[in-house]
Amino acid sequence: NYYQFCGCGLVGMAGEGYCKIPLPPHPTNLLSSSMYGRYTQDLGAFAKDEAARVRLQQEHWKSSPKERLRPSEFLEYDHGRCACCRICTVRCQKFLISKVGEDWIFLILLGLLMALVSWAMDFAIATCLQAQKWMYGGLDTNIFLQYMAWITYPIVLITFSAGFTQILAPQAVGSGIPEMKTILRGVVLKEYLTLKTFVAKVIGLTCALGSGMPLGKEGPFVHIASMCAALLSKFLSVFGGIYENESRNIEMLAAACAVGVGCCFAAPIGGVLFSIEVTSTFFAVRNYWRGFFAATFSAFIFRVLAVWNKDEETITALFKTRFRLDFPFDLQELPAFAVIGIASGFGGALFVYFNRKIVQFMRKQKTINRFLMKKRLLFPALVTFLIATLTFPPGFGQFMAGQLTQKETLVTLFDNRTWAKQGLAEEFEFGGVSEAWKHPHANVFVTLVVFILMKFWMSALATTIPVPCGAFMPVFVIGKFSLSASFLDIALYLSPTFSRQIEIVLSRVEWSGSG
Repeated sequence: NYYQFCGCGLVGMAGEGYCKIPLPPHPTNLLSSSMYGRYTQDLGAFAKDEAARVRLQQEHWKSSPKERLRPSEFLEYDHGRCACCRICTVRCQKFLISKVGEDWIFLILLGLLMALVSWAMDFAIATCLQAQKWMYGGLDTNIFLQYMAWITYPIVLITFSAGFTQILAPQAVGSGIPEMKTILRGVVLKEYLTLKTFVAKVIGLTCALGSGMPLGKEGPFVHIASMCAALLSKFLSVFGGIYENESRNIEMLAAACAVGVGCCFAAPIGGVLFSIEVTSTFFAVRNYWRGFFAATFSAFIFRVLAVWNKDEETITALFKTRFRLDFPFDLQELPAFAVIGIASGFGGALFVYFNRKIVQFMRKQKTINRFLMKKRLLFPALVTFLIATLTFPPGFGQFMAGQLTQKETLVTLFDNRTWAKQGLAEEFEFGGVSEAWKHPHANVFVTLVVFILMKFWMSALATTIPVPCGAFMPVFVIGKFSLSASFLDIALYLSPTFSRQIEIVLSRVEWSGSG
């Protein structure tokens, strides 16, 4: 019998008692697969060590994107039951990538995924808003219970959004556009394009918009689209080259910015222009087709889903207009266009200035800042309580159409029909959601002015809440109504033809571009 020479006695000879000493780890060099001084009684331990080493090596191959593709080269030598299917799959994958192109497949998947996310979020937001109206309408016998339901519902949603985002991924707070500008300039920001941030952004934004607060979704959707692009390139082995190449990764993120706007408002050209604006320092010409193709495909799928859900009869714009094609505008409208541009510029600058002053005031007040840092959910709840109280329909909200959502508000003014010539309630000719602007004791122009003033500061205040949100839609609504109130008064003193033209002008107002 041979004894394992793993220890010596006092006289330098091998002793039988030393055979129980455990072996040190065998070297992981070229001799690791041989016995190398081991004997029959050690075959079991050697086999276990080899099995553990092979298992660790296979796990390492699975975790590495580069090594993950290597076993596919040896599928032809596999004789299992599914070998033929796997061989066909690998060959089809190689054919598609070589013939169609990796970028085209990636952009199609990105547009499809973002269209599904946008449609699902819009459906969930509309359901939340309808639930609030259902609760409010079901308690019409008691005005106090109506008030409690009106303020409790948005407070719960906003508080949940703020708390969920803060716990899961604080990087999801805000719009995400400043962070995307930083990333596209080559700066690495950790945890801003991860799956955890994506989940927090989607759920938090859905709850925030479902509360009915004056918040937008364009900025967060740019961030969401960028996260989708990063996750697709990271988790799908087909697009491993995009994730590993920093230059191509930046190009796909720029295209994702266009997709975010395209699937949000079904505006692919606006999405491409926005992606250029985000990467204003340098925008390669080769990225134009990527952004336009992905944004167009995403916008098309987004509107097809609306038709499939029977929200629309056919593929149309998100906010339809009824401009007269035979006589779109008159020469005397050109000064009105110039005034609209000037007013929009001043209004957008004033909104940004007011929003910045609110943020600076909160940061400079050390006591308030420390208190809000300790009570992170108190500030969102207080702001929501204030806005919900002021928009309560039987209260002050009756002077500013408080029961209308942002989409319903836009639909009422995108309609080219005139409500009233002198603004009196008796002159209202149309019902539906437009009835919300009808007040028996107030002129419609007074209602519009009150809406402008209240929505202006409420939107600026609401965007400071630490939840995923943007400011595009609130400013869009404010600009639509502010210029409506201004130009309708002018149109009353002009000829009937110019008055009708003013109605068309009002449907083209977009303050948000200047903001």
